[in-house]
Amino acid sequence: MRMQCRFAGLLILVTGGAAAESVERSQVLLLGQPAGSQEARYADDGSVSVHYEYNDRGRGPKLDATRSVAADGTLSGGDTHGNNYFKGEVKETLSREGDALAWKNSAESEKRALSAPAFYLNLDGVPEDGVLLARALLKAPGNQLALLPAGEARIAKLLTETVKGKDGSKKVSLYAISGLGLLPDYLWLDEQQRFFATYSSWSSQIRVGYEKSLAQIGAVQDKQERQLAVERARALTSRLPETLVIRNARVFDPPSGRVVDQQVVVIRHGKIESVGPTGDAPLPDSSETIDAAGQFLMPGLWDMHAHYQGGADGPLDLASGVTTIRDLANDVKALADHITQIEAGDDIGPRIIRAGIIDGRGPYQGPIKVLADTEAEARAAVDMYARTGHEQIKIYSSIKPELMPVIAKYAHEKGLRVSGHVPAFMTARQFVDNGADEIQHINMLFLNFMFDKVQDTRSPARFTAVAQNAANIDLSSAEVRDFIALLKRRNIVIDPTAVAFEGMFLDRAKRPGPTYAAVIDRLPPTWQRQMRSGAGGLPVEAAQESLYRDSYQRMIEMIGMLHRSGVRIVAGTDDVAGLSLPRELELYVSAGIPPMDVLTLATYGSAGVMKRDQSYGRVAPGYVADLILVDGDPTVNIADIRKVRTTIRGDRRFDADALFHAVSVQPAKRNAP
Repeated sequence: MRMQCRFAGLLILVTGGAAAESVERSQVLLLGQPAGSQEARYADDGSVSVHYEYNDRGRGPKLDATRSVAADGTLSGGDTHGNNYFKGEVKETLSREGDALAWKNSAESEKRALSAPAFYLNLDGVPEDGVLLARALLKAPGNQLALLPAGEARIAKLLTETVKGKDGSKKVSLYAISGLGLLPDYLWLDEQQRFFATYSSWSSQIRVGYEKSLAQIGAVQDKQERQLAVERARALTSRLPETLVIRNARVFDPPSGRVVDQQVVVIRHGKIESVGPTGDAPLPDSSETIDAAGQFLMPGLWDMHAHYQGGADGPLDLASGVTTIRDLANDVKALADHITQIEAGDDIGPRIIRAGIIDGRGPYQGPIKVLADTEAEARAAVDMYARTGHEQIKIYSSIKPELMPVIAKYAHEKGLRVSGHVPAFMTARQFVDNGADEIQHINMLFLNFMFDKVQDTRSPARFTAVAQNAANIDLSSAEVRDFIALLKRRNIVIDPTAVAFEGMFLDRAKRPGPTYAAVIDRLPPTWQRQMRSGAGGLPVEAAQESLYRDSYQRMIEMIGMLHRSGVRIVAGTDDVAGLSLPRELELYVSAGIPPMDVLTLATYGSAGVMKRDQSYGRVAPGYVADLILVDGDPTVNIADIRKVRTTIRGDRRFDADALFHAVSVQPAKRNAP
């Protein structure tokens, strides 16, 4: 959730204009729905002024910017002001004197002498910055440039397509810009190197008057990205032989709660055939053998709150030991296509369990296509999701409270689980009483005790109200204990996504929270800069900083209390694929849950919630061989879960280091022998 927002200005490269006194307008789309716009005005001297904004459930940036451009296309000055995604103030300036470039923003105040051309990336940039970067790269020798404060970018033209719109036919070209993120970012420009579009199944932006051509260029870009995915999968996937033997492993099988040394595991046709002491039985003939050399062997992890976007998501998941995810809101066709490609071996990715989202119409409706305001619409939505392979319905914040029990009852009749945000004007207790099986996000539990303070939780009030009041909730009170007893009695599952709130509550300008401290040095320079800036948190006055910290700590304490009370917890992130799950597990340990219990709920326990515990989540005969080899012992030190070395997903094997390298992430350091 937070990472997508944090890098929106950097990774969504849109809108442009080259002619003197030109005005370029584009529309922002979230899951195909209009959400905002950008207007870029170019003056005679090539300078540009930009207004950019979009609305995402009451969140979203609103920025005004100016940019001065040097003859080589690099930036020589400018400013940005307005607010960022969470409505924090943005004030950024850039200036050049001779060979020195100086910039100042919420986290940085620097001056650099330039010995060669370099392109400055604004910390809180507007999308037009991406077009300016593309033009500078196309001018540069070898089509590559140094980036400031750090990194290097390069550009390649991939293909050209003819489209039609209000101003007639145009030839537009697809460019790939490398060096900004984990994989290349894609940008469509016209023949004058002016913005035409950016596209993804989740968010897109396109020149006004050419909206109908988005499907055309989207299909072309999808084909290009699929080809790259196929090449990546061929290079990084090792198909298991008929029989694979893993020797000398320390095996953790969650239900037993034991770690057993010197084990041999035999895998045949992607399933575990036997597990036993090394040397007790002869090895199968014609088998391939892995000597684990004492590495920790356990079931693959489950991320129970994901939004799969393809691209780097699959490699990051598997490199991090995540072999199964539950997708809790996505474009139906796009997700189905991802699953088809992964299972065919044409892409790298985890197993994906589908949950379909339903929201109501309104100013804070989710950026989704499935909306329901009547019983007929609600039933039709449930029917569609049941028909398309979804196993769960996720109810969102703008659903009318009176529709919630209708959806729950009908979904249960169809054999689907029911979960979600607690709808606005409804308490978590009412949500449970009306048929929910599960609640997403730990803040929703706290809002149950704040109904006198905030009832309309469609907006960011569902975050800020908890930040300002959770610290004052007495977890030992009768009201809280009675509510937790209800959750236990009804067998309600809680999906806390604690990691998604950590940065939101704790990040401060120049003082980032601890969320990515363990991995930040392994990430691309542009990501490191954004994370170190601490710019992704909720706006907060200095006098309230300790209150926000205390409120977040109270959320962590609630997670521990839920576990000790027998309430079932699943580990989900709603954040960066793969990389965020280890931190989620660390937070559970900090809540007082023993590491072994944490590993169990993130494997066998999650499989049980989704009725797959007879086939997944164990190292035992008859189970699917979704396994990971870890350099360390996460039952003793949960942080070792970041040291995955090998991931086996049924009949496929992956080297974690190679997967990380493929998406511009440095592997975790190996333990000394």
